[in-house]
Amino acid sequence: MGILSYRFIRTIEIEDRSLAHLRSVILAKLRRGESFAFSWEVPAEQGSGRNSIWLGPDIPVVFEFFDQREPRLNPLWLRELTRAANSPAGLTLVPEPDDPAAAG
Repeated sequence: MGILSYRFIRTIEIEDRSLAHLRSVILAKLRRGESFAFSWEVPAEQGSGRNSIWLGPDIPVVFEFFDQREPRLNPLWLRELTRAANSPAGLTLVPEPDDPAAAG
């Protein structure tokens, strides 16, 4: 389980593999100077619901991983996450599609 920290006041627990993919998409957008919303669902054990934050190039964001190994990134998932990040609704963690390259 990894942690995304926002402005040093908010932390979001996200599984390491998902966080690695989100990091790639978020950093690509921030490198281009783009601002966007990121929304996620709150699990029932934490009260349920949805949250959103605004991400921009001048807002501090920290990605913490607890697994020392860097996962192989799924290009199909990166494409889907990028499409979501570029939409009016902003970035959401969509389910990972199967990566045919990983199968063989």
